[in-house]
Amino acid sequence: MKTYRSYQPRQGFLLPPSPLDWLPEDHLALFLMDTVQELDLSAITAYYERERRGFPPHDPLMMVTLLLYAYCVGVPSSRKIERRTHEDIGFRVVAGNTHPDHSCISEFRRIHLAALSGLFVQVLRLCQRMGLVKLGVVALDGTKLKANASKHKAMSLGRMNQAEQELQKRVQALLAEAEQTDSQEDATHGLGRRGDELPEELRRAQSRLERIQKAKAELLAEATAQQQEQQESAQEDAQVAAVLTEMERIEVAQTLTEGASAAPSVPESSDEPKPPRGPGGLPRNRVPVGKDGQPTDKAQRNFTDPESRICKTQGGYVQGYNGQVVVDGGEHQIIVAQGLSNQSPDAEYFVPMMDRTIEGTQAVPKVGLADAGYLSERNLLGALSRALSRPL
Repeated sequence: MKTYRSYQPRQGFLLPPSPLDWLPEDHLALFLMDTVQELDLSAITAYYERERRGFPPHDPLMMVTLLLYAYCVGVPSSRKIERRTHEDIGFRVVAGNTHPDHSCISEFRRIHLAALSGLFVQVLRLCQRMGLVKLGVVALDGTKLKANASKHKAMSLGRMNQAEQELQKRVQALLAEAEQTDSQEDATHGLGRRGDELPEELRRAQSRLERIQKAKAELLAEATAQQQEQQESAQEDAQVAAVLTEMERIEVAQTLTEGASAAPSVPESSDEPKPPRGPGGLPRNRVPVGKDGQPTDKAQRNFTDPESRICKTQGGYVQGYNGQVVVDGGEHQIIVAQGLSNQSPDAEYFVPMMDRTIEGTQAVPKVGLADAGYLSERNLLGALSRALSRPL
């Protein structure tokens, strides 16, 4: 008779096993557990130190490791993370055989989103200390990411004005109809009977009107903020011009020393207005405005995800964002800078992403690579001025 290996899934352990023995030594979960222990989590733990009452929360060390491991293996859903802590050995080891509720995982991420983003720089510095980042060559590229919103849920300002007028007329008509209905019901059923509620159709129309008015107010506020950012952009252009003037003076002095008769010319900067800057210095989609500074009828707003914009891709148009990544050209391909904004063209991201690379690594790359979508005179001059103004 054929013999088989012993199979007793209900056999209990005679001695408690070590969970670490369930995974191979080079497993990603064990690597992340060791890595997160070296990070400074004080920005997260300080939140819990303020209140010592109540039931003890999950250890931030475990929660951070659990989120990082989940994202590394492509599990962004908090509900799926909770389920994996029961079913997946890697998740169970990271969680220390505990099972955080999905709402707890989601709330932890929401509360500490800024602190979790700040861990990127800590990990990058750790990679530098380990010799994984060389900064001889860095490469920049972007990709369009679809938002959790339909492009058909976007509405232009002109269409908002038209819809607002139509809805206001409809609301007035429904109010008059409701008043007439109430009078008839009072006559039929008596004043003591119910009948004063607004019709369901009126409540829907009213809610749509409120959403449209809110979107209009957000467009106007964004246009005002955009004007202020353009003023700040003009000040930055003046600083760049000052650096270029100083470069020209140095070149003229060197030319005179060598006996040359003429000074080299410096290219004039482009007159194209710079896009407004978003959080972290990234460009943000422009709201089309007229000479009076007010949004034009073509200005759009998405009701599902107001921050997303229509982005052009090779396969057409999507409602989404533009994700940017700078990768070190060394053997290990470490990401040294990343960003996400709603400006569709890539050109305006070049200088901000180079700034993020320099700020994150505290070093200036020798060579920066990018495709033709990033090429502009402003980018070349901006990168040159920043390189000259930063200590190497």
